[in-house]
Amino acid sequence: MIDEIFAEAKERMTKAIEAARESFATVRTGRANPSLLQNVMVDYYGTPTPLPQLASVTNQDARSLLITPYDKGAMKEIEQAIRDMPNLGANPNNDGTVIRVALPELTEERRKEFVKIVKNRAEDARVAVRNVRRHTKDSLDALKSEVGEDEVARAEKELEALTKQFIDQIDESMKLKEAELLEI
Repeated sequence: MIDEIFAEAKERMTKAIEAARESFATVRTGRANPSLLQNVMVDYYGTPTPLPQLASVTNQDARSLLITPYDKGAMKEIEQAIRDMPNLGANPNNDGTVIRVALPELTEERRKEFVKIVKNRAEDARVAVRNVRRHTKDSLDALKSEVGEDEVARAEKELEALTKQFIDQIDESMKLKEAELLEI
C-alpha cells in the first residue's frame, strides 16, 4: 500500500520537474533554440494552434531560426504570432516560402529579467513538488490504523528524502539555465 503511494508521488514529482525543464527551455538565452517557439499559438483559421503543428522550426545559425510552414497560407498568421510573442523581441522576415527570425542581442538588464523569470518558474515547480509531498503525507496519515505508526513514520522520512532529491534537481536545472542566461 505504501509502495503504491510512493510510486504515484514519485511519478507526479517527476512530471513537475519535466514541466519545469520545459518551461526553462522556453526562456530565451543568447542562442537561438527552436524550443523558444514551442508554446507560440497561431490563429489558424480561427483556431489557436501550436506553431510546431503548423511548421518545422530549425536553427539557421546561433542567432536565427528558420520556420518552414506546412501550409504556405498560414505564413502571415505565423509571423503575427511570433511578432506578438512577449519576451522575444524578434521581427520575423517572410520570403514567401520560409520565415526567418533573427534574435536581437540580449542586454545585461534583459538577461537579469530572464533570470528572475527562471527563478519564479523554479519556485512554482518547488511548490508543485511540495504539494505532491503534502498530498502523499495525507494519504500516509490515513493508513496509520492499517499499517501502524512506525511504518508511517518511516515512510514519511523516505518521503522527505524523496522531496529533497526532487527539489535539488529543480535547483540544479535552474542554476544551469541561469548560467546559460548570464553567459555572454
